[in-house]
Amino acid sequence: MRRRFFVDEVRNGHAEISGEDAKHLTRVLRVEPGQRYEISDNRNVYLAEIEVAHKERVLFRTLEPIESRESPLRVTLCAALIKFDHFEWMIEKATELGVAEIVPVETVRSERGLERAAHKRVERWRRIGLEASQQSRRARLPEISEPLPLRNVLARDVASRLAMDEDANAPPMLKAMPLSESVAILIGPEGGWTGDERTAFVTAGWLPVSLGPTILRSETAAIAALAVVNAAWQSQQ
Repeated sequence: MRRRFFVDEVRNGHAEISGEDAKHLTRVLRVEPGQRYEISDNRNVYLAEIEVAHKERVLFRTLEPIESRESPLRVTLCAALIKFDHFEWMIEKATELGVAEIVPVETVRSERGLERAAHKRVERWRRIGLEASQQSRRARLPEISEPLPLRNVLARDVASRLAMDEDANAPPMLKAMPLSESVAILIGPEGGWTGDERTAFVTAGWLPVSLGPTILRSETAAIAALAVVNAAWQSQQ
C-alpha cells in the first residue's frame, strides 16, 4: 500500500514538499525520482510521481485523481484539557477514527496551568493530526482549534450535540443518540463535570449520555464515543 503525504497545494499538476518535511522524505524514507506515492491537498487525493528529491525539496507530478473515501459524517470532538501526553494520544486516535474537528475546552476541573500552556501546544497538536492523517490515509486533515472556554463551546450550532456524563441517570449513548451528518461530542475533564457545568450544557441543549456504568478516563471516553458514533452511522448506511 502506497504512503500518503499532504501538500499545501496542487498547481498545474505539480506539488512540492519543502523544509523539514522534505528532509524526512529524502533522509529517512529515502524517496527517489520515479517513485509513486499518494498526495492530498486537503481536498483531493492524487496518485503522484516524484520528479525531484533533493535534500529540502521534493517535487511531485500528479498522474491521476484517486477517489476519496472520506465519510460524509462530520464529528466535532470538544474535549476538556487534560494532561498533555494523554491529550496528544487522544488527538492521534481521534484522527485515526475520522474526527473532523478537535476543540480543546477549558473547564473548572482542568488541571491548573493547562489553559495557559495549551495555547503554545496547538501547532504541535496539529502536527500530530497531520502525521496520524498520513498514517491512516485520510483525505483531509482534522481541524484543531485554539482552546476555548466551555461557554463558547456550548453555543455551537450542531445538529446533534452529545455530552458524555458519568451521571447514572444519563441514558445510554447508543439508544439516545439522534443520527445526523453533523455531531458534536463533549468530553469532561479528569475530575468530572461540576454541577454548574452540567446545568450549563443541559440548558444549552446538549444531551447528556452515558457510555456505561464504569468511570472512564477522558481520553478513553473520547475514543469510545467516536467509535460508537461511527458504528451507528455505518449501520444506517
